[in-house]
Amino acid sequence: MGCRDVHAATVLAFLSGTASVAGLLAAVLLPNWRQMRLYTFNKNERNVTVYTGLWIKCARFDGSRDCVIYDPQWYTAVDQLDLRVLQFALPLSMLTAVSALFLCLIGMCNTAFVSSVPNIKLAKCLVNSAGCHLVAGLLFLLACAICLTPSVWVIFYNNYLNRKYEPVFSFDISVFIAIASAGGLFFTSVLLFLWYCACKSLPSPFWQPLYSHAPSMHSYASQPYSARSRLSAIEIDIPVVTHAS
Repeated sequence: MGCRDVHAATVLAFLSGTASVAGLLAAVLLPNWRQMRLYTFNKNERNVTVYTGLWIKCARFDGSRDCVIYDPQWYTAVDQLDLRVLQFALPLSMLTAVSALFLCLIGMCNTAFVSSVPNIKLAKCLVNSAGCHLVAGLLFLLACAICLTPSVWVIFYNNYLNRKYEPVFSFDISVFIAIASAGGLFFTSVLLFLWYCACKSLPSPFWQPLYSHAPSMHSYASQPYSARSRLSAIEIDIPVVTHAS
């Protein structure tokens, strides 16, 4: 498998990363991070469930889909530490993942549409496709860590709230969506790392550009000092041209 070809692994990684970013976006927007059940002993009234999101809060009666109380300014007055951390962590994770998708897309487009023999005049502007995928994998892994850590913390913080107050708190579906999206980001990064290891022999150093020189270029090799010392001054100024192996 060569690094100059578009493979199913890179396409699958791009699709997996896109789906994970979409899942993170849904988790950020849904008001379903925490539920608080308020029970009543009055038979003429219904129980109330308060749905808490990162940005809004909604209170509903059981069996109703309409919000009795809707607070669109909840994001400015969040009094729960885990949700406040998620307000910063999830957008940062999304931004990191989108940057990784952009790099992955650049690598695939460069591989698919750029000639295998680069223009020597543009040698300094060449895009290293394998390097793009490698950095994208690192960014996906970073986005996974930024998303997963506070999302799992919500579960433990929920238990803390139940112990501190009453056992009326429970985490909602957005927690599962965020954790699943973090798993998708981790899968994407592993897929890109496996592709990179399979398409390159990983010599030292680990970062190896695709084109250290163009295939059609010639390299200039100087003679050892002991050999050059026996040459005349005119011969020393003439470089020896050899074809690159």
